[in-house]
Amino acid sequence: MNIFILLLTFLGMEGVTWCTHKFIMHGFLWNLHYDHHNKDKSKVMEKNDLFFIYFALISMSLFYCGSFVSGLEFCTYIGLGILAYGFAYFMVHEVIIHKRLFPNWKQEFFYFKALQKAHRKHHSHLGPEDGECFGMLWVPFHYFKEAFTNR
Repeated sequence: MNIFILLLTFLGMEGVTWCTHKFIMHGFLWNLHYDHHNKDKSKVMEKNDLFFIYFALISMSLFYCGSFVSGLEFCTYIGLGILAYGFAYFMVHEVIIHKRLFPNWKQEFFYFKALQKAHRKHHSHLGPEDGECFGMLWVPFHYFKEAFTNR
């Protein structure tokens, strides 16, 4: 049952990410997300990186509740699901898409190409309005089709 909670949380985080990205990052907290769309290559960190801290605090709080509050042991697995999604998000967004660690890495796998195409489309909008592709691990089918046929 605990693995099921972890997996359900991991999958559910894609929806949470989509909603957070569309309505919060491109909404009332655009001032924190703005620098991610308008890059200053000289900066290592962005204000946008504060969102990672926010989700890490939620995950850690759930670990605490699951470990020290009787009857809330399941919270540990929700926290683990959020942590696992955060790790996947970091690997996909920072390493694969934005190439922060390996700037010369060329993606050959069609899934990674689809993710990059969708994210480039998302970043083509420099303002908070008219955005698209707000998720991270799931992107619209036509990007997969395009990436697979252009191999």
